[in-house]
Amino acid sequence: MKFKFLCSLMLLILPVYLQAAIAAFNGKVTDAKTNEPIIGAVITIPQLRISTSTNAAGEFSFAQLPARGRFVVQISYLGYQTQVKTVDLSSPTALSFSLTPSIIEAREVVVTGTVLTSTSKSNSTSATVLNKEELQGSYTNLIDALAKQVPGVSQITTGPGISKPVIRGLGYNRVVTLSDGIKQQGQQWGDEHGIELDQYQADKVEVLRGAASLQYGSDAIGGVINLVEPLAPAPGKIKGELLSNYSTNNGLTGSSLMLTGNENGFVWRGRGSYQNAYSFKTPDGYFPNSGFNNTNLSGMLGLNKSWGYSHLNFSYYKNNIGFYDPETADELYTTERSRKLDFPRQDIRHYKVALNNNFVIGEGSLKVDLGYQKNQRRELEDSADPALYFDLNTYSLDVKYALPAKNGWEPVIGLSGSIGKSLNKAEEKLIPEYNAYAAGVFGFVKKTFGDNTVSAGLRYDYIRNKGKQLFEDDEERFAGFNNTFNSISGALGYTHIFNEYVNFKANAGTAFRAPNPAELGANGVHEGTFRYEIGNGNLRPERSYQADATLEFGTGILTGSLGVYENYVHNYIYLSNNNETIEVPDEDLGTYPVYRYGQVNANLYGAEAAVTLHPVSFIHFENTFNYTHAQNRTFSKPLPFIPAGTLHNTLRFEPKIKGLHEFYFYAGIDNYFRQGRVDADFETTTDSYTLLNAGIGTTIKLGSQPLKIYISGYNLTNKRYYDALSRLKPGRLSQEDTTLGVFNPGRNITFGFYLPFNLK
Repeated sequence: MKFKFLCSLMLLILPVYLQAAIAAFNGKVTDAKTNEPIIGAVITIPQLRISTSTNAAGEFSFAQLPARGRFVVQISYLGYQTQVKTVDLSSPTALSFSLTPSIIEAREVVVTGTVLTSTSKSNSTSATVLNKEELQGSYTNLIDALAKQVPGVSQITTGPGISKPVIRGLGYNRVVTLSDGIKQQGQQWGDEHGIELDQYQADKVEVLRGAASLQYGSDAIGGVINLVEPLAPAPGKIKGELLSNYSTNNGLTGSSLMLTGNENGFVWRGRGSYQNAYSFKTPDGYFPNSGFNNTNLSGMLGLNKSWGYSHLNFSYYKNNIGFYDPETADELYTTERSRKLDFPRQDIRHYKVALNNNFVIGEGSLKVDLGYQKNQRRELEDSADPALYFDLNTYSLDVKYALPAKNGWEPVIGLSGSIGKSLNKAEEKLIPEYNAYAAGVFGFVKKTFGDNTVSAGLRYDYIRNKGKQLFEDDEERFAGFNNTFNSISGALGYTHIFNEYVNFKANAGTAFRAPNPAELGANGVHEGTFRYEIGNGNLRPERSYQADATLEFGTGILTGSLGVYENYVHNYIYLSNNNETIEVPDEDLGTYPVYRYGQVNANLYGAEAAVTLHPVSFIHFENTFNYTHAQNRTFSKPLPFIPAGTLHNTLRFEPKIKGLHEFYFYAGIDNYFRQGRVDADFETTTDSYTLLNAGIGTTIKLGSQPLKIYISGYNLTNKRYYDALSRLKPGRLSQEDTTLGVFNPGRNITFGFYLPFNLK
């Protein structure tokens, strides 16, 4: 009822803006050196979610734009440096954009996942943006692609089928994932719970490193992953994309088809995706029943008009993942690789409806995002009847009003709220049924003066988690809880642009995270994790005090960034085992290690870097580095499950070959350092290792349509290794036999293509 009421309110508000004044925006894009028109340059206005491209004369136009307001415009074309300008539509004169030929196309990028849409240079948040092409290759899922390319990002894996993001050593409910402007609400607290999103749906992905509680409230003390859907094309246009790939290691086949169009401001989009994989192969054989398959259907209907936009997004995602519980080393591997999933396995379904609105009000704008999500997680032990069945329904509201800028000041006020209700629909129980309520308000201001930009914000949050008491056979299974948390978060940011080649950014602030219902009330065996979990109803919120600083630079020869950070977390919540076990007669394994939720004070600090050398135009030497040092200050020992330091080096060649477009080939090595800083009570160390990777690709023309084809290989030497964050490494499958572990996947070669096309 609450969601219907909010939707009705939007429908009442909408007609007020239908008669808004209309402006047009025209321009021309040329080569800065030759003054020749550039054909096919892409021009986007992210705040209005529209895009277009230049014609044969290098000209473009937008119609039915708001008559007032300042908007960020991005102009990009392959082989030229991306240009970003802020345009005032109250002065609708034709503008000319001159692009400079460059081997660095995306030095300046637009970031939309922060409070204000702005360029990366003027935004104090440390951000990395990956485009569609960069998300394709020898990657088993979206998080895998980010972890192998973005400094500071790692992943907790359960084979190739499940990856959970970790940013600067923080994961689970400390990292927020956004899609369609809505915070993804699944069961992020679980080790083997993925993010439940179609890896093909994003046109680009923004990774924001550092606390983002100011805008997104609790759960964002580590960072944000923002999936940005394709923008609507120009009026009268219909375009789409078809992509497919096949990977040799686990027979992964994936395909996705998308169509999107714009008919005089009525915009639409539809996508269907499917993936299927059999068991993954290690250098010693296939790990049984580790295959997976997933299906995604999504769509969007909306209006792009002079008053802004209103888009209704909807999606259905289904994921099936196999699991295997080996008891001895003799049972680890097999020669079989069937795509049929046996028991135990997961059956996950995620339904989402999101209404995204941006109303232009004079010189300001009102952004309203309404969401409803249903997450159904069935964990099947030995039959199609679920052993565990979580049914979570979440309603959410996010409102941000950007007031008109005045004298360089850009103020924003906002509020957010959510209501969640989780039910247990199976005989076995792990966490109690619960209701969760959250509400928050914030204020933010940004001021630019010359080459300097400062920002500051303050937020207040109220969170209530209410768990239900449960008795089984006259014994209390769940005591229940009714916890209320209030908190204030604050942030300060500063950027300075020294010149067009060098800029500096820094942040300081405090953020918080409330305990989630699993941490408060768990009491049972978590299928697939080989442990018995016990919650703590007396947990306090985590309080984070963090600071970071980043230097970004870019010339024709050298580009990159260098950053350092520190994050002190008071009342850090984590799950630990102290050699305690429990007998569970009804379970296959019988005896389980007991993991209890507790709290300590923790300190995490580290460094991350990305440096690319361009000695000549067709050679790119790309390097990324990240290291996190995490200490349990309460007990003077390392925090558990922290990623090892990594150094990625890739040498990429882009020679000009007659008859081929955008041809490239590369070779690289991924160096993972030894992780010896572990909590020895319930974790083992992991050795260092180096993986060899290589790939080749090009673009060929099918008429006027570009077909991008590629072959990429990962771990080409078929190296035996354990990743520090693998849930299958020694010490995590069994507390008694710490030698029992599953190697990470061996050699994997991926063949794929990507075909963007225009139908009209």
